[in-house]
Amino acid sequence: MAEDRFIVRRAHASDIPALKRVLQETFEGTWLPHITDESAQRYIESDTGGRYVDQSWPEFAVAEIDGDVAGLIHWRADFIEALHVIASRQGQGVGRKLLSHAERAIGTAGFGQARLETDTFNLRSQTLYRAVGYVERDRYPDDEWDSGFTTVLFEKRL
Repeated sequence: MAEDRFIVRRAHASDIPALKRVLQETFEGTWLPHITDESAQRYIESDTGGRYVDQSWPEFAVAEIDGDVAGLIHWRADFIEALHVIASRQGQGVGRKLLSHAERAIGTAGFGQARLETDTFNLRSQTLYRAVGYVERDRYPDDEWDSGFTTVLFEKRL
């Protein structure tokens, strides 16, 4: 992929529909196959992803390729709240570039580490995090999905 086609930038209000599509696609492809029917119904009925975008989009950075949003990252302090990449762009360095962007910002803000979580079933994300230097620090019950998952906490020294 040519670097000039690939930028990371702050999200704009005009990105909101694309951000919601990214979250919907990653929900369907990553979590939906693993969560309970009740958890899925609750997520859909409460529009969890849509409400998250509506409330937090000004804090997002996006990866844009040829004018299209390919992924997003969101962090607060030293904690990466969300990293999502559309399926058609996974494996192309989008996640790595978004992580690098957030890590630079976190370091510039004076933090000595970046932290993030994923679930044990999400082996793809765990592989990426380990490949870019994150180390597993803890495991605990996932209270977000109410589906019996285990959350894995990762940390990277900056």
